[in-house]
Amino acid sequence: MIDALIQGKLHAKAQQRTGKAGRPFVTAKVTTMAKDGNAQFVNVIAFAPDACNALLALGAGDAVALAGELASSIYTGKDGAPRVGLDLTAHAVLTAYHVTRKRRAVQPQGQPQDSAPPPPEHWPPPDAPFDL
Repeated sequence: MIDALIQGKLHAKAQQRTGKAGRPFVTAKVTTMAKDGNAQFVNVIAFAPDACNALLALGAGDAVALAGELASSIYTGKDGAPRVGLDLTAHAVLTAYHVTRKRRAVQPQGQPQDSAPPPPEHWPPPDAPFDL
């Protein structure tokens, strides 16, 4: 088992399925970029309810970061060449929605979101030891 954190874009809408024991799970395919610049697909499966809900809320092309257990395999492609397959069992999912929500949670009360602090009244200060 390899603990991994990957990021990429959802290739297609995630699919909810039901296991033999009646437990729901979600499958998805994420496109990531390999070191050489080629696309690498990662097959994703999620059982945790929070991870499942996050994946189901996304659409094709949405950016996503996933943490979980990564396994690799080798398969033969349609052209007969050996290929590497990556399978991730996702335990946590982070999306742009989560980043915005967390940013709002740490925003000081009374300060509008996405606002910069007010600029100083005088810049440079009159007693600055340098000349601009």
